[in-house]
Amino acid sequence: MATLSIHKLRFQQRGPFSLRIESEQSVSLTGPSGAGKSLLLRAIADLDPHQGDCAIDDQTCSGMPAPQWRRFVGLLPAKNVWWFDTVGEHFDNHEQPWLANLGFDTDVMRWTVSRLSTGEQQRLALLRLLQNQPQVLLLDEPTASLDAENTQRVEQLIAEYQAAQHCPILWVTHDPEQATRIARRHLAIKDNQLRETGSHSL
Repeated sequence: MATLSIHKLRFQQRGPFSLRIESEQSVSLTGPSGAGKSLLLRAIADLDPHQGDCAIDDQTCSGMPAPQWRRFVGLLPAKNVWWFDTVGEHFDNHEQPWLANLGFDTDVMRWTVSRLSTGEQQRLALLRLLQNQPQVLLLDEPTASLDAENTQRVEQLIAEYQAAQHCPILWVTHDPEQATRIARRHLAIKDNQLRETGSHSL
């Protein structure tokens, strides 16, 4: 179980933002394009320069090397990067337990990345992230390229992972219905402020 704390985080002339997400809590994050939602996730994951600090329980981002922090805090970006030619080269174990949950069988590990559709890349990138068993999930529109069936698969898998790992989740979405489904707590970035909203706020 882990709690994510964000204290006076500043980046690219945005902020300061402070936030606390408890163990097993899912929080939706909305706001207009350009408001800084993706940049906030990148700053929390220590991928971009920032001021302020983040912590998982008593372990601070500033107190450890960035690669170690990113093992604890898993970011799924809106656009995923693939380093090798085949899918399987990105996985430590080809017998991934959640393949079937996302509509794949083990043959996908032999596929070349170039044959993957955008939606297939998105689902497999989630699987690639979860194999590292992060303590916190930062999700940047993880179902943006998916149809209704595969969106449901992804939402269900994330819910099951959270139930097993008791992890906090910060989930960027532009879909009001999804925000209502996946979270009971809702935040919005607007006018350089991070605000609690009673419901989704686009």
